[in-house]
Amino acid sequence: MTLIVNGERIEERLIRREIERLRPNYEKVFVDKNPEEREAQLVDWSRENVIENVLLKQEAEKRDIQILEGEVKALMARLRKQYESEDEFYKEFGATDGGKVKEIIKSMLRLERLLEDACGAVPEQSEEAILEFYQENKEQFKFPEQVRVAHIVKNINWQTDELAAYTAMKKVQDELKSGAPFEVLVERYSDCLENGGDLGYIVRGQMVEEFDDVVFNLGIGEISEVFHTRIGVHIAKVYDRKPAFVPPLREVKDEVVSKFKEQMRDRAVEEFVDELRGKARIEEE
Repeated sequence: MTLIVNGERIEERLIRREIERLRPNYEKVFVDKNPEEREAQLVDWSRENVIENVLLKQEAEKRDIQILEGEVKALMARLRKQYESEDEFYKEFGATDGGKVKEIIKSMLRLERLLEDACGAVPEQSEEAILEFYQENKEQFKFPEQVRVAHIVKNINWQTDELAAYTAMKKVQDELKSGAPFEVLVERYSDCLENGGDLGYIVRGQMVEEFDDVVFNLGIGEISEVFHTRIGVHIAKVYDRKPAFVPPLREVKDEVVSKFKEQMRDRAVEEFVDELRGKARIEEE
């Protein structure tokens, strides 16, 4: 099926390319959705993205937005540094040469300028509006649960296999049960001696999942049993816990204002695109 947007033919391959671009993150988010419904929604969203991009491109051309060659080269140079090779750089843009990448970057800059011109600067908001946004979106500013934890670890590598690491850590556990101080055994046995094995305060996701599953279920002062992760074999001790909490507005005001402005800009862009869509002629054949 071919889309025609204001007389411009949009080939199906562009929609297919957008589908594959969105698919990895989309399938993670909607993993529990029925596969057929999930695929249909992915196709629909990709189609809408392509239509919106075409409408924005057409409007930028209509307004004759000019981009300086120096701007294109500067952005292209900055982006190029993120990739190890020219081929990887070109592949990211679906291009085979620098000329095509330059065209794509120029188009990106033109669309960015269009949205800046169309939506204007985000106005300053009153203290009352900022407070209301904060109260309605407190979960966005929530500090997660934290634990302060130290560990003794034997890493698994070419020198130490899993059995040897486990055997060593069982000896550590026996000494702990005999009354040896955890901190002394860190110095004596651990492969991680920095800060006496103290990892400081951590949140879920900062360490590997197997580590989190153990330490976030320990009480203050409690020492774990021997446990395995993909890194090695561990014994952990929790020194302190901090429950999740929402800080007062005064402590996160800069972040609140930034997110508020971002939301307002997103709404302005959405309204602008809706306006273009309302005036557009979209056909299928």
